[in-house]
Amino acid sequence: MRMRLAIAFLAVLALAGCGTSPQTRYFTLSVAAGPAKVRHAITAPVTVAAVHVTSSLDRSEMVRRTGANRVAISDKDRWTAPLGTMTRRVLSQDLAARLPPDMVVPAHLPVPPHATRIVVSITWFGPDASGRVRLDGGWSLLEGGAEKPALRGVISLKSGATAEGGDAQAAVMIRLLGRLAPRIAGSLAAKYV
Repeated sequence: MRMRLAIAFLAVLALAGCGTSPQTRYFTLSVAAGPAKVRHAITAPVTVAAVHVTSSLDRSEMVRRTGANRVAISDKDRWTAPLGTMTRRVLSQDLAARLPPDMVVPAHLPVPPHATRIVVSITWFGPDASGRVRLDGGWSLLEGGAEKPALRGVISLKSGATAEGGDAQAAVMIRLLGRLAPRIAGSLAAKYV
């Protein structure tokens, strides 16, 4: 009898523990709201060929830097897709809004051999230790089949306000991508006028 009572008590404790786990929330990146202010003219089609994300961010959980050598990995806030894949899609759409129609080859379509390729490398994309969201890395422009970049740019963008929680983090990350697209479009326009 005592054994049955003990088993029943343990079962109740186990069920109570299951009811207290945090609910998982899923987030995605999308194009920043509002029309592009400037459409830059270019003469060669471009595609965002790749977005490489550092392996410490290449995970489904949202990551927040908590110190110089420390990060916190969320147990409840997750991405719906790999961060590099979402960033590539959003950046492609942002560039398409800032360049002439049909000059940006969407990420999901085959790339013509004469297209110019944009390759982005992200070293950090998320909140830093102060809670402000950063987008750090660089981008390169490769023409045709060339392996040597025709253009290079440094990415160093930071939000003005802190981002607490997954909702705020995703929203600020979208705004930072919206600031990156016009910089790349302006560099392309300066080269291909």
